[in-house]
Amino acid sequence: LEQDVLRRAETPLMWVGAFTVASLALWLLYRLLSGIRIWVLGNGGLLSPKLGKWAVVTGATDGIGKSYAEELARRGFSMMLISRSQDKLDDVAKSLVETRTIAVDFGRSDIYEKIDAGLAGLEIGVLVNNVGVSYSYPEYYLHIPDLDNFITYMINVNITSVCQMTRLVLPRMAERSKGVILNISSASGMYPVPLLTVYSASKAFVDFFSRGLQEEYRRQGIIIQSVLPFFVVTKMTRIKKPTFDKPTPERYVAAELSTVGLQSQTNGYFPHAVMGWITTKVVPINIVIFLGAAMNRVQRTGYLNRRRLREQKNGASLKSD
Repeated sequence: LEQDVLRRAETPLMWVGAFTVASLALWLLYRLLSGIRIWVLGNGGLLSPKLGKWAVVTGATDGIGKSYAEELARRGFSMMLISRSQDKLDDVAKSLVETRTIAVDFGRSDIYEKIDAGLAGLEIGVLVNNVGVSYSYPEYYLHIPDLDNFITYMINVNITSVCQMTRLVLPRMAERSKGVILNISSASGMYPVPLLTVYSASKAFVDFFSRGLQEEYRRQGIIIQSVLPFFVVTKMTRIKKPTFDKPTPERYVAAELSTVGLQSQTNGYFPHAVMGWITTKVVPINIVIFLGAAMNRVQRTGYLNRRRLREQKNGASLKSD
């Protein structure tokens, strides 16, 4: 009897197995072809002044923002650079062909009339919402110095700027049914990062905001992309030496721009995409949070110890004087 049951079940089980293997093979083939399309072939000439003559970059004087400005200018865009320091804006503008600048502090909320006036009459094809601020060192929430102002400043820079700049630029793109908005989030926005909690949460907002708007406006020909880099060699990360997984901003931006129009949410750089897949699909979220907290506790302790030593040295030198 048992043999009869097994014989009757043999054929259906064989078909289930064949279907499972075929489905897995097709999925792997799809992922391989998608990877080649994104990371090898890229998007061709999508990012060109055909989208609009001008590209606007916030936080354009250092790191990733500066690299976006230089790369977009190389592709033929006239550049509008917006950042806090006019001197630094002038330094970047010297190396570009046609450039305008607006000096504002994105930590303030009363700057957008000035920006709107500066953008008046420009045919804007690309907006890069790059400006951002992080912690000076990892810290527990209630121990953050000047916490009230810290919260206001970080929200203004990391969140309000993205919403307000999009409010100013998106209507012009919608009228022409074309345009690209790149919102620079962070891998820290993919999951909670303890001791960088406010920064992590602000970058999660940027990611959700971007993906929601993409669905709202993609039928009008607008591309809105959420960009979530891991570590890049910048002043913010304090990383000085590039490696395979920690690229220079120039290398990162060149790779990221090839994903525009192909991914609405991207880590922008193939090694970062692998890291993003591992930390969101393979490793359980609780372990990712635990390891992030452990790493930041070590960095916090190191920073506080170095600061304590500096204070002791300064105190000793004052006494000797």
